[in-house]
Amino acid sequence: MRIREITGYLEEQFPLSYQEDYDNCGLITGDQESEVIGVLISLDVTEILLEEAIHLGCNLVIAHHPLIFTGIKKLTGEDAVQKMIITAIKNNIGIYALHTNLDNAAAGLNHFVADKLGIVNTRVLSPRSGMLSKLVTFCPVDYAENVRKAIFEAGAGHIGHYDCCSYNITGEGTFRASEGANPFVGNINELHVEKEIRIEVIFLNPLQNRILQALTAAHPYEEVAYDIYPLENAFSGAGAGLIGELKKEKELMEFLAEVKSVLSIPVLRHTYPTMDKIKKVALCTGSGSFLISDARKAGADLFLTADLKYHDFFGVAPMILSDIGHFESEQFAKDLIHAILIKKFPNFAFLVSKTITNPVNYF
Repeated sequence: MRIREITGYLEEQFPLSYQEDYDNCGLITGDQESEVIGVLISLDVTEILLEEAIHLGCNLVIAHHPLIFTGIKKLTGEDAVQKMIITAIKNNIGIYALHTNLDNAAAGLNHFVADKLGIVNTRVLSPRSGMLSKLVTFCPVDYAENVRKAIFEAGAGHIGHYDCCSYNITGEGTFRASEGANPFVGNINELHVEKEIRIEVIFLNPLQNRILQALTAAHPYEEVAYDIYPLENAFSGAGAGLIGELKKEKELMEFLAEVKSVLSIPVLRHTYPTMDKIKKVALCTGSGSFLISDARKAGADLFLTADLKYHDFFGVAPMILSDIGHFESEQFAKDLIHAILIKKFPNFAFLVSKTITNPVNYF
């Protein structure tokens, strides 16, 4: 099996287009065509983690956090990141990062952790915009069904929990074929009028090439007319954080104790308890202070996230805010990635790292 087979499947589930602008997801070191001997899954890439990979004979590391976030101008081993890159290259180890694209997917890390905490009926807290476009095309009436089927199968026409969504208008198309053309209907140098259907569908931007190829293959015309319009609609399938609810109302301190236990949090910081019982819970694994206002607007009783600063705790009432730790909130990324890969490739041994990469210690 090649690296590209594994990474390609992961990117089908968690497209790179879901990542934030500052991020660096994807293959960081290695050759996509390299044969995979063993895979080690980790939260972070550290020197000890690479030693573990070498010891286990793994030539692909799949980590949640990228080894490289910013540009590197030199590769001399002057710092820890450079040393790890050199070690990976010397030992033919590919390093792949699955970071905010895993966070931002509706069925990604936030959903996985929410399930462990008993948070149900979840939805993306801050859906992404600018990820959708509309395709408009025109075809003869008798071929509309085939064209729709082809572009639906290529991924067009999904709106929320619905698929095969389209809008269709019957009208007339006109054209005149010039010398050298091979018209499906009509004659050279004669104006032709054809009963056509205008088909409109929404699609996710990364699928554009696939959808256009399907459209061209299914359409009977030599020259396929189509328009693509960028949309500002929010895309419910991706975005930061999530919000849901507990199966039943719970005592606040009882639920926080459960969170502390499930995530193995040594210290849990939170604002003053403004209510005894809670029902609606928002969650953002990793650093989520930028979503505080979104959680409040969504009516969350409690917002769980990490890396909160002193001043983040002010002015959030009546919502309760709790810092659950960066490592602690993201530690299950390894289990999620492993579960996804083992389901697709059941006969390949994917190993979960036993190295604890949390740089924070508690006394």
